Amino acid sequence: MADILTALSMIFVPLNLLGLVFGVAVGIAFGCMPGLSVNMGLALLFPLSFSFQGIGGILMLLGIYCGAIYGGSISAILLKTPGTPASVATTLDGYPMATKLKQPGRALGLSTMASAFGGVFSTICLILLAPQLAKFALQFSKPEYFALAIFGLSIITSVSSGSVVKGIMGGLFGLFLATVGIDDMSGSVRFTLDTTYLLGGVSFIPVLIGVFAFAQVLSSIEDYYHSERSEAIAFIDKVLPSWADIKKVFVTLVRSSAIGTFIGCVPGTGGDIASFVSYDQAKRWSKNSANFGNGEPEGVAAPEAGNNAVSGGAFIPVLTLGIPGDGATAIMMGALMVQGLQPGPLLFVEKAPDVYAIFIGLLLANVIMGIMGFSLIRLFAKVVNVPVHILLPIIVMMTFVGTYSYNNSMNDVYLMVASGFVGYFLNKLGFSMSAIIIGIILGSMAEQNFVGSLIMSDGNFNVFFTRPICLFFLVAAALSLLSPVIGKLFKKHS
Repeated sequence: MADILTALSMIFVPLNLLGLVFGVAVGIAFGCMPGLSVNMGLALLFPLSFSFQGIGGILMLLGIYCGAIYGGSISAILLKTPGTPASVATTLDGYPMATKLKQPGRALGLSTMASAFGGVFSTICLILLAPQLAKFALQFSKPEYFALAIFGLSIITSVSSGSVVKGIMGGLFGLFLATVGIDDMSGSVRFTLDTTYLLGGVSFIPVLIGVFAFAQVLSSIEDYYHSERSEAIAFIDKVLPSWADIKKVFVTLVRSSAIGTFIGCVPGTGGDIASFVSYDQAKRWSKNSANFGNGEPEGVAAPEAGNNAVSGGAFIPVLTLGIPGDGATAIMMGALMVQGLQPGPLLFVEKAPDVYAIFIGLLLANVIMGIMGFSLIRLFAKVVNVPVHILLPIIVMMTFVGTYSYNNSMNDVYLMVASGFVGYFLNKLGFSMSAIIIGIILGSMAEQNFVGSLIMSDGNFNVFFTRPICLFFLVAAALSLLSPVIGKLFKKHS
């Protein structure tokens, strides 16, 4: 009880609450503008989190995370252009409801209600499940942590939407970057190019901003000259869902939220998978399945409840095991580490008030998102049509200012720009940026615990195969890496 009271005192500080509200508003704005993304919003505003003391910066990023996932539905409904990949399924019934049925407010209202419901549902699941999983994870030692890191790296095959080989190559590139600098175990200097700047390793924040934000700006500039943007629907009617709609979609909301939470717990998945699975199951169980695709309320509520429920589920492996499931949770994990909070089972023991603060903050972020969505939806609808030629220069400026403010170093800016161009070309070639970031984050964990395990066992590699938990994660990692091949063989024989 004392930890919960401490957490509440950490959250209910005017500046921290302001940061949370600001994060939700900015997140919705980022999400609803086509071309921007959750990852870009988090990466771009990551340095701003350092201006908050303690948990305040984390709360702001949680707000951005939740707001951006929801914001993607606004452009999906009004423009048929999903602001985020997770909102693709929302266009199937959201856009017809807004255009054919001429009820854009109804579609936006259902989306807002479903998003808030899914987020709150998954956060409650996080509060109930995470501490229990952390108790189990307290049995871990260095071999288990090494195996866990390998399992975390193996999900790269899942986050790589295109070529698995390119995903693995991206992960290996991230692992290479993690080795730059002075080796913590031996003290040897590695891959520093004879510059003192790299002695401490490759700075995570400039690379993060570069590959997710600056690279996306370069892609958006290219798209600006090759595509046309349609105008959003001007008139928006009443957004509060009717009682009839609430009763009609309630069962769908619960089912889709449960699906999204479960999928969020599985590293390597994400909101796009959750939204399509939720939509598919809603159609299968609906009495009005024939109406799906023509503005069916369940078809709007299901994907939004599913993709927003991922937020709470995704934090379960991040907080308890230190495994980021996608780019967004990798950024959030990096934010926790920068703030001195090392994700893993010991976090629940050593930093219990901070954990409870994250729980309550995520719950508040979803509630604020719902309130803000219903009250300011007409304003956010206007944000959809911000001219790209105005938006992009502002974002470029923010990438430079944010990167420089991290260490007050121009070297960080140079690294950010270089990472941005590398990220842009790698994106064009089909490489996954999430794979690179996951490689950087988990690389040090894998290396340190591998060396520590061998020291513990006097150089005997059997230590990795004689411990049940360790063996389980190594087998799971192997299956994860081989899953694309197994999937192809299964399809071939079936």
